[in-house]
Amino acid sequence: MFKVLIANRGEIAIRIMRACRELGFTSVAVYSEADQDALHTRYADEACLIGPAEAKQSYLNIDRIIEVALEKGVDAIHPGYGFLSENEEFATKIEEAGMIFIGPRPETIALTGDKLAARRIAREAGLKVLAGPDIPLNGTMNALEVDFPVMVKAISGGGGRGIRVAHNRKELTEMVEMARREAQASFGSDGIYLEPFVNSARHIEVQIAGDGEGNILILGERECSIQRRRQKLVEESPAPGLESGQREMVNEYARQLGEALNYRNLGTVEFLLADNGEFYFIEVNPRIQVEHPVTELVVGLDLVRMQLKLATCGELNYSQEQILMRGVAIEARVLAEDVANHFLPATGTITHLKEPDGPGVRVDSAMYLGMDVTTHYDSLLAKVIVWGEDRETAVQRLNRALKEFQINGVETDIEFLSKIVSDERFVEGAYDTTFLDTFKPDLKQHSEGLEKLVALATALVAHAQQNSKRPERVQENNWRKTAWLEQMRGSI
Repeated sequence: MFKVLIANRGEIAIRIMRACRELGFTSVAVYSEADQDALHTRYADEACLIGPAEAKQSYLNIDRIIEVALEKGVDAIHPGYGFLSENEEFATKIEEAGMIFIGPRPETIALTGDKLAARRIAREAGLKVLAGPDIPLNGTMNALEVDFPVMVKAISGGGGRGIRVAHNRKELTEMVEMARREAQASFGSDGIYLEPFVNSARHIEVQIAGDGEGNILILGERECSIQRRRQKLVEESPAPGLESGQREMVNEYARQLGEALNYRNLGTVEFLLADNGEFYFIEVNPRIQVEHPVTELVVGLDLVRMQLKLATCGELNYSQEQILMRGVAIEARVLAEDVANHFLPATGTITHLKEPDGPGVRVDSAMYLGMDVTTHYDSLLAKVIVWGEDRETAVQRLNRALKEFQINGVETDIEFLSKIVSDERFVEGAYDTTFLDTFKPDLKQHSEGLEKLVALATALVAHAQQNSKRPERVQENNWRKTAWLEQMRGSI
């Protein structure tokens, strides 16, 4: 039986394991000491402890993960997203050990992981690239001629880390140092470069799949412009307001780059759409994306199953003519973050949990009642994904789903997301990457009302408990009040 080790955790690990189970593959989980009770650890067919809570000693420990894979007789390793998913060394060692890396070739990861190299390849493939030198930023910046504002970007990595904007020379010095430190901490390399800052642009990305033999499949585009700190919060497919000619153009650009890379497995080609209507290449993400479900819902394909099948048979099994986009899908990321306090990571124990459901609603998560939310790993708790026959329906459905989502015990961004999808600019599909710069929802009034309701519920519950020695009928009435109040508290 084909056996797959999932070198990841959380919702993406569960997502991959479900696809394995459907295909009859055996799944192997790896987990840190902090994740011994995690859902992915219990869902897998087999599980193995790989180290302490610190990611460097567990989920980023290449040698330990490969050691476990060999011990378990694994045929392939799926990296998910984040952690080692874009690590050339990891992919190389997997293949040298005689196993399949479920992703692009190691040399492709190396090329796309170096953003300067990726820019050169994209330019050679006929894509437009933002102006700027294809060399790292070195030495003093005093003599450097720069048109402000300018983007300071890490050469390695992704996920919005190691990226800063400088508006003047003083800020440039500060942002370069900040970007270097973040890049070193996140990717182990402090190389950076400068790129013109495009204001009021849209972030459009195209999902591709390749068989490694030159055949590239285009699976539509996604709009990912709503971001905080260059990290996505809300994504949708198809991108609203794109003209048919623009869609054809960006898809063709993605195909050209995929062919130039002789791409294998799934990947995403990312672009900035400037207000002049031009698409500029940003980067390639050589892995499954967090936002892949919106593509799945509009094209009707399971992208993780596609990855697994590509790994086992090497064939796409679909022609471009078979890929049809239907309806609109939108995803919102539920994060354990304190929005009112600059999106700082939040911690706690989940004391109440009710995920939304109903027509057209999907939730990808690995949460459970009693789960401890820590700062050891990424703050993503769940993804709410909706589908509608048109965008109006999808927006309404997402609004409803977010209002139904109940999580107690840890701060989340759910209310913030609800405010976003209710905003007129979002409803009309008229937004860009500056959306959150001017989006200032009033969350204080809601918080005060919440505190009052919780205080009232707590007082009434305490009163009911004090009267617990009254006659049986009174006790029954108090029990009913207590149960109702607890339910009310959980649904706030």
